[in-house]
Amino acid sequence: MRFSRILCNYMSALLDTYAAWPFELDHGKNDVVVSADGVAYADWYGGHCVTLTGHCHPRVVGAIKAQADKLLFYSAAARLSIRARAADALIAHLAGAGVERVFFCNSGAEANENALKMALKATGRKRIACFEGGWHGRTLLALSATDDAKIVAPFAPFLVPATQLPFNDVSALLATDFGDIAAVIVEPIQSMSGIRAASSAWWQTLRARTAAAGTWLIIDEIQTGLGRVGASSASLLMGIEPEAITLAKGLASGVPIGATLFSGSAASTIRQGDLGSTFGGGPLAMAALIATLEVIADEGLIERAARIGAQLKAQLPGAAVASVLGEGLLLGLRTHEPGAGLKKHLYDRRMLVGASGDPHVLRLMPPLTISDDAVAALTSAINELGA
Repeated sequence: MRFSRILCNYMSALLDTYAAWPFELDHGKNDVVVSADGVAYADWYGGHCVTLTGHCHPRVVGAIKAQADKLLFYSAAARLSIRARAADALIAHLAGAGVERVFFCNSGAEANENALKMALKATGRKRIACFEGGWHGRTLLALSATDDAKIVAPFAPFLVPATQLPFNDVSALLATDFGDIAAVIVEPIQSMSGIRAASSAWWQTLRARTAAAGTWLIIDEIQTGLGRVGASSASLLMGIEPEAITLAKGLASGVPIGATLFSGSAASTIRQGDLGSTFGGGPLAMAALIATLEVIADEGLIERAARIGAQLKAQLPGAAVASVLGEGLLLGLRTHEPGAGLKKHLYDRRMLVGASGDPHVLRLMPPLTISDDAVAALTSAINELGA
């Protein structure tokens, strides 16, 4: 009884800021999570795009345990070989994307904040640009670039000036003067607003226009990075070399982490003291990052994401799903009817999927280790609804 009271008091102390699943989560393994009362769910939500290598991958767990026994923490005041090795491994993973140096932090919002801050400093300009439907985080610079009125409006007086452009509109890019804009920040796939993507022509125009104006291009790959879209980065898929790429989410398979990666020219503008983070690049996160990259490579997860994504795009459209959006395993199910009905149908069959800002789009963001059996079960459940 005493323990129950303590648990109840602990739960009541939490701020109620999230609409959580209607069950208490107890544990997870690979692509399955299990509730406190023993019910197993196929996790197509992936902890919001985080559990890249599955829940509790043994290699990641082993790396964390081994590092915890050796050194639990030290800040950037100390040189750590594991931090240097993690940085080198991450840059190697993104070979061809044009980035050469990395700064580690703790979240995607921090990664975007750091990129935008360095662009403002390097250019001396006071305005940024972003896109309708973009979502970049809750810190002030990231929030300035986020198109979500309910979280932006209360803080509008404190945000930097931002030019918001229509997404995937070449004519709007051609009509925009980027001369006073420090940086443009953009997601390769706008996940929160409904898995929206842009054309190759739009990307090439954006890169040409920003480069000509001396404006930094920041590609927010917090959800698309590390193989989820069937390539080591979406920037490589698009053939774009930006000034900065930001990463987080699945970068350490669930251990909190963020990373801002800079091109050589962008990195040359950054001086000691410009960026800092007490916990950024901590040993546990670095161990998890290295293990995550090794699992991705050794288990062929990039190729697996591409294969399963193509399979789902071919198999899911029908009576319930009009089309499948996105790339790899960052997918949107565009539904004929509002997606809430399909989401409940899948939940009733113990499958977790995500909603989006578009009521007709449900999101699939599973571990890249999602099993073939789970793919077959999802396909069967969706076809069942349309039958």
